[in-house]
Amino acid sequence: MTDAADPRLADYTRLRDVELRKSLEASRGLFLAEGEKVIRRAIGAGYPIRSVLTTRRWLESLADVLGDALVYVVSDELMSGIAGFQVHRGALASMARLPLPSMESVLEGGSSGRVLVLEDLVDHSNVGAIFRCAAALGVDGIILSPRCADPLYRRAVKVSMGAVFSIPYARMDDWFTGLEEIRKAGYQTLALTPDQSVTPLDEVKMTDRVALLLGSEGDGLSSRWLEEADEAVCIPMSPTAMAAGVDSLNVVAAAAIACHGLMRNSARP
Repeated sequence: MTDAADPRLADYTRLRDVELRKSLEASRGLFLAEGEKVIRRAIGAGYPIRSVLTTRRWLESLADVLGDALVYVVSDELMSGIAGFQVHRGALASMARLPLPSMESVLEGGSSGRVLVLEDLVDHSNVGAIFRCAAALGVDGIILSPRCADPLYRRAVKVSMGAVFSIPYARMDDWFTGLEEIRKAGYQTLALTPDQSVTPLDEVKMTDRVALLLGSEGDGLSSRWLEEADEAVCIPMSPTAMAAGVDSLNVVAAAAIACHGLMRNSARP
């Protein structure tokens, strides 16, 4: 391929325009996987390949998993021109989305009895990093509020290193009643907050099923979810740090620590 305007490359163009990409990916039912490792994980998770865009020097490394997939081979310069950035991992793949599982199936499908519930996290990098933390530490699944960022958006997939393919997730139909559905499934709901007056997470008596609620990057959890949760919990901060004005962690750091604490006394083998 020698022409970036070729209509066959439409899945890959204008990658820098976030709103356009979200619209295109939703309407076409596709997402993009970047790099050999992520592409392999997407294929391994059962996502069908629409096509692959790569340069000749990276073609051989993917040959064993591509089968009869449609592959567009371009120069390094054209690859950067199409993508709008330097594709350091050598390849992009347009993958067809699979139907999302229901909340019920995610809540019932795990072995550890531990899930995360994300309320209105809109940064794709943060969502991807939280998926990576959850997958690494053995969390069963993730429930997203209706306004959460798409885990299959290119940046989220890249930051997660493909963890979005390995951990089940579902999206709530209704934010207002979402926590009620989780409690009906037998989950204890814990709301993570920076408020140091609430119970530290590692001191909470956890039941067999626990859902940890994480709030948005700026405002944290909504007042409704804080009030609805069975208990508000915190990650204890150092008094020295508090005195210096460092009174909280960013949502990804908090999620990593919280996932580790969440897994204590879990049903995980």
